[in-house]
Amino acid sequence: MHEGVTAALFRPVRTRNAFEETVERLLQAVRLGVAAPGERLPAERDLAARLGVSRVTLREAIRALADAGYVKSRRGRYGGTFVAESLPAAAPREAPAADLEDVLTLRHVLESGAAEAAAARALTPADRQTLTAALLEASCVDTDELEYRRRDSRLHLAIAEAAGAPSLTTAVADVRTRVNELLDAIPLLSANIEHSNAQHRAVVDAILAGDAPAARRAMAEHLDGTAALLRGFLSHA
Repeated sequence: MHEGVTAALFRPVRTRNAFEETVERLLQAVRLGVAAPGERLPAERDLAARLGVSRVTLREAIRALADAGYVKSRRGRYGGTFVAESLPAAAPREAPAADLEDVLTLRHVLESGAAEAAAARALTPADRQTLTAALLEASCVDTDELEYRRRDSRLHLAIAEAAGAPSLTTAVADVRTRVNELLDAIPLLSANIEHSNAQHRAVVDAILAGDAPAARRAMAEHLDGTAALLRGFLSHA
């Protein structure tokens, strides 16, 4: 691997979405050919140090990429993590990279704003019950991909509805449809589900507490994690 390019790709990630950004960095290295098919990735300790993540987080990311067919782990004296000889075909997408960024930017503006607006509003008991129920529902699925997407979508729409602006809810529904089309093209990663559930709780807790800045920050962090995975899997070299 070219050391200069490797250093640029394997720079420290932001810790709030460490797993998702680690997956993105590793995918970038593979897709750009910095780590060629059959080539061994840097040693786990070295790679974790470069990325600024724990070895547990790094192992979760490597496991996710192994499950998706991008890398293989070998044991023994000459073991380690190697880029797969034959990489999965890039997920089929008609939209160019600019459209991916368009969707992610629009979603960030709409949904972080919706969370902030919901927290700033005097919620009714019905609003609170709906948010709490949607959060619980979204947290109870971890293997059924289609059902998880549905429940995740319903939670995000419930947050938009809590903002009390029907036009905003419609806009969030529209962008969520576009996002789901992208999410359907990438693997559902168990570590990401666990992380998303924790972030969902942080968003809803901030809204119920009436802390608008915290709600906006929590939603922005959550969206950044999803965006990192989408860029990693769907961006083409």
